[in-house]
Amino acid sequence: MNFNMKIANLLAENIHGFIEFVYKNQDKKSSLILNMDKVYQLRLFVKEYKLQILADELQRINQFCWNEQYTYLLVERFRKGIDVINEYVERNYDDLFIFTARLHTLKSLSFLLRKEES
Repeated sequence: MNFNMKIANLLAENIHGFIEFVYKNQDKKSSLILNMDKVYQLRLFVKEYKLQILADELQRINQFCWNEQYTYLLVERFRKGIDVINEYVERNYDDLFIFTARLHTLKSLSFLLRKEES
């Protein structure tokens, strides 16, 4: 199995985990998050940038073989969305600090799958 294929599958799993984490925190009234409107905005960003679809597609195309071009395309689309989400979390750090670790993991994995410029 290709190393990049494993990273792509790991990225897809972590995107699913992040989405689930956002939804759980929005549904539960957590004592760590005081302003639930900001978590709702985070949920809207997840839907707007279609992270669920990107993760499903990334997992589907890298399930059995490595599809380099399509994977890089999906990762670039993901990076556009995650950059906006990360900026929002940084601006609202006091309320959304709980999401920073997962965002760091997602950014690191997507950084490993960037297309090298020759």
